[in-house]
Amino acid sequence: MQATIQRTEQRFGNAAAQRSVLRSAITPASRDALALLEQFGTTISVHADREIHGQGDAAAYCYRIVTGCVRTVKLMEDGRRQIGEFLMAGDLLGFDALDTFDFAAEAVCDVTLRRYPRRMVDALAESNVALTRRLRDMTSISLRTAHARLVLLGRKTASERIASFLLEMAERLPGAHDHVLDLPMGRTDIADHLGLTIETVCRVLGHLRREGTIAIERSSITIRNDVALQQMASELRH
Repeated sequence: MQATIQRTEQRFGNAAAQRSVLRSAITPASRDALALLEQFGTTISVHADREIHGQGDAAAYCYRIVTGCVRTVKLMEDGRRQIGEFLMAGDLLGFDALDTFDFAAEAVCDVTLRRYPRRMVDALAESNVALTRRLRDMTSISLRTAHARLVLLGRKTASERIASFLLEMAERLPGAHDHVLDLPMGRTDIADHLGLTIETVCRVLGHLRREGTIAIERSSITIRNDVALQQMASELRH
C-alpha cells in the first residue's frame, strides 16, 4: 500500500493522487455504511456564489455534493480570502468539523447537495462500527490532503502550484476526458486557492499555453503535454 502511494505521489505530485489511492483502500462494507445516513438525508439546491454555511456557524449539518462544485473559504481580518478546497460531486463536507465550521462553504456554480443532521450522524456512528470506520477513513483522507496542501503552499513555486492544480483537476473533475478540463471556478478562485495573485495565475497559464503544454478556451483548459506538466509539478528545488 505504501509503495502504491509513493508511486502515485511521484507521478502526480498533488493531493488528488493521495485522495484517489486512499479511497481505493476503503472496503465496500465501509462505503455501504455511509448509505445508512440516507434515511436522514434531505436534498437541497444552492445557487452559484450563495453560502451553504458560514465561517463560525454551528456544525449542525453534514453534506454530500451531488452535482456542481463547492469551495471552502476562510476570511482573514484584513479581508483577504483563502480557499481551502474545491469539492466536487461525490465529495463530503462537514463530517470532520467539530462544534463550529472553521471555513465557510459556498457554491461555485449551482449545486445540489444531500444534507444530514449532525446529531443523527453522531448517534448512528456510536452504534455502527462500519460507519465509525468509514468516518475515520474520511478523517485520514482529510489529514493527508491537508499535509499535501502545506507542501504546495509552503514550498512550491507559482508554476509548480498551478501545474499541481491542473493535474488535480484532471484527476477529480467529473466528466473530464481527453485531458479537457471544464473548470467551474474562475481565475480569482484559483489564485485564492493557491495563495497567488490573479495576475500571476494568468501569467503562468499564458506561459504554459505559449509552450504548448496547455490550450485555453474561455473556462476550458486542455492539457496537451501531461508529462511536462507532471515534471513541473514535482520539480525538485535546490
